[in-house]
Amino acid sequence: MALLMLLLPMLAQAWQTDRSYRFSILHTNDHHGRYWTNAQGEYGLAAQKTLMDQQRYDVQAKGGGALILSAGDVNTGVPESDMLDAEPDIRGMNLVGYDAMALGNHEFDKPLSVLQKQQKWAKFPFLSANIYQKGTDKRLFKPWATFNRMGLKIAVIGLTTTDTLRIANPENIATIDIRDPVQETEKVVAELRATEKPDVIIALTHMGHYDDGQHGSNAPGDVELARSLPPGTINVIVGGHSQDAVCMAKENVSVKDYQPGQPCQPDRQNGVWIMQAKEWGKFVGRGDFTFRNGELTLDSYQLIPVNLKHKVKNLDGSESWLTWQEEIPKNSAMMKLLTPYQLRAGKKLDVNVGSSDGVFVGERDKVRFEQTNLGQLILRAQMAATKADFAVMSGGGIRASLDKGNLSWRDLLQVQPFGNQVVSVTLTGNELLNYLATVANIKVDSGGFAQFTNISLVADGKGVSEVKIDGAALQKDKTYRMATNSFNASGGDGYPVIENHAGFSNSGLRDADVLREFVSQHSPLKVDDFVPTGIVHLTEAQIEQRNKAQEKERKPSYPQMILAWIWPRAAQH
Repeated sequence: MALLMLLLPMLAQAWQTDRSYRFSILHTNDHHGRYWTNAQGEYGLAAQKTLMDQQRYDVQAKGGGALILSAGDVNTGVPESDMLDAEPDIRGMNLVGYDAMALGNHEFDKPLSVLQKQQKWAKFPFLSANIYQKGTDKRLFKPWATFNRMGLKIAVIGLTTTDTLRIANPENIATIDIRDPVQETEKVVAELRATEKPDVIIALTHMGHYDDGQHGSNAPGDVELARSLPPGTINVIVGGHSQDAVCMAKENVSVKDYQPGQPCQPDRQNGVWIMQAKEWGKFVGRGDFTFRNGELTLDSYQLIPVNLKHKVKNLDGSESWLTWQEEIPKNSAMMKLLTPYQLRAGKKLDVNVGSSDGVFVGERDKVRFEQTNLGQLILRAQMAATKADFAVMSGGGIRASLDKGNLSWRDLLQVQPFGNQVVSVTLTGNELLNYLATVANIKVDSGGFAQFTNISLVADGKGVSEVKIDGAALQKDKTYRMATNSFNASGGDGYPVIENHAGFSNSGLRDADVLREFVSQHSPLKVDDFVPTGIVHLTEAQIEQRNKAQEKERKPSYPQMILAWIWPRAAQH
């Protein structure tokens, strides 16, 4: 008993006084299926493996230990990965040496059985302290993991955005509950301190970073988490979800359009460092820390680009892609692992699903500025699937064009890679006018710029007029069914939230699958059949001209005013 009493202080405090402990966090987030390089040879796990090894060896050479973390959303985004349930991504992450991953909302794009299969592939834990079995107090995933680095005990807590319940396929999340991250963090930290007694606590989150906590229609993110917790509850937040390079220009203001090689200072709120490394494995974040006498200090931080390139114009007028920094070679073992997956996926993706007699335009500088024939094609497919009267979606959801000739399954998945569900809602004419007043007036050069089909209208920046559906004038007391996707239905791109409306219905069908069915049934597609019409956005000059004409019509005629005053009196006499 006397010996136990002597040991208690040592058990409560594992670190030694006046000793410096060094460790580094290497982190990525929002991988979204990018296990392979893009067409320019950027990012990919083969180069990331080389870079991670270099960084880990450098940390060790300086007397520290490295922790490799992913802030979630490994799934959804590239056809090769999507077709294989992200198996190449996860097995590649095993080879890189990831220590833990937070669960992101896109981990629920497919049924829970797929996520459970992914957990078996992974040699690292999937963490989330705030996901529970609905109606119980049973957590569905490991809430935390602990690691020993150079004699320092580090706990990593996983947290998932509550927006998952709003933006994921309802069928896949019907049995889960996602609870308040702040309350769950306090609960988990109390459990950790009572049992594990960690020296450092890291929150590995998939919640988003929003400058000064201005999260808008999104669920609260990392800034709000740090501010809401009692000081000293956690030390570091490694985040994802908003897909930002979290580098601060000044207090509560992050650098916009961060360029590779620029210095990067992570955010700090309430004594907590907040880090995020953009998306897709474009960067590896590295934070070097020193722990001494119970205090944690950030010594340095950087975002290291993974073969990111920029376009330059040559003297002969041609263009070339140059890396921002020295090119990172691909790891041969990773290439050996991933190449069979790339070839295997190609066999499934290079399947012909139809054909077209021309180009269906989906380029960013078109779908965010004007109505396009590809917008018409996608929305008519969604109308057919839901038996809707008309359809709308944000142009930012269209990611590529469809070329003339044969169309493959890969082509369609590149157009719609996000795995949104096709949904519909029944609205009255009055409700519809209010809805259209918002979406039809979202400005150009925005992901929210609306693509429409089977509806015509005039938008003036504030409201809409001359609304016709299928050629017939809108009636305020009549009901209409509108098709859209789950992203816009949940408020994405600033659209009104309609998923809670009594007339809302989720088809459970993925948008790309709906497009595939339509293309197969209507091929060969004729571009002349999909020419957009009927959507008019008035310019400022046109609005001014219209207002003057309306004012002229409203101006009273003085002879008529006099007659109107005289006539009742004359009639009385």
